[in-house]
Amino acid sequence: MNDIRRHIPDDDGELVLAARTGDLAAFELIVRKYQGRMLNVAFRITGVYEDACEVVQDAFVAAHRGLKDFRGESRFSTWLTAITANLARNRLEQLLTRRKNEALSLDDPLPTEDGDIMREPPSTRPTPLEEVERLNVQEKVQGCIGELPPGFREVLVLRDLEEFSYGEIGAILKLRDGTVKSRLARAREAVKDCLKRAFGAL
Repeated sequence: MNDIRRHIPDDDGELVLAARTGDLAAFELIVRKYQGRMLNVAFRITGVYEDACEVVQDAFVAAHRGLKDFRGESRFSTWLTAITANLARNRLEQLLTRRKNEALSLDDPLPTEDGDIMREPPSTRPTPLEEVERLNVQEKVQGCIGELPPGFREVLVLRDLEEFSYGEIGAILKLRDGTVKSRLARAREAVKDCLKRAFGAL
């Protein structure tokens, strides 16, 4: 078991080894170290903050349970990201299915404590909040990322936002390097076109 420290090519060896032996404090340090990064990965993939938080919680639970299976053949962060990305992908699929099944007509009445009221026709003019969001580059980027198919979204997030190598991304998503590069190129082009359309309207 102690050999794991020699296999992990980063500074997580001691913490992982301690956590594997039941040291909860060591695992809490791991959580503190990576929770922000994993939340970013989960949010970029799902596009929903609340769901991303749940994904990260589930990812750390799964990682804690699976520590005995971690052999240190890749960086611990790569292994943890693979768990997070997989759970985020599953959550995204659930969200997409739910949205399809819960399609709501704009003409449906809104339920309230005092009974149903009819929806007011949506205004064609943007609200002040929408104006602010329209100028918010970060919102634009996330929106464009959210339009990507899940497989392309994951590759873009892991490479351009989290800066994993092609090899690490291939290991995380179980893809060949050529597939990773192809998806990344198409994802970048799609986001570029999306941003052109968005900012062209300003």
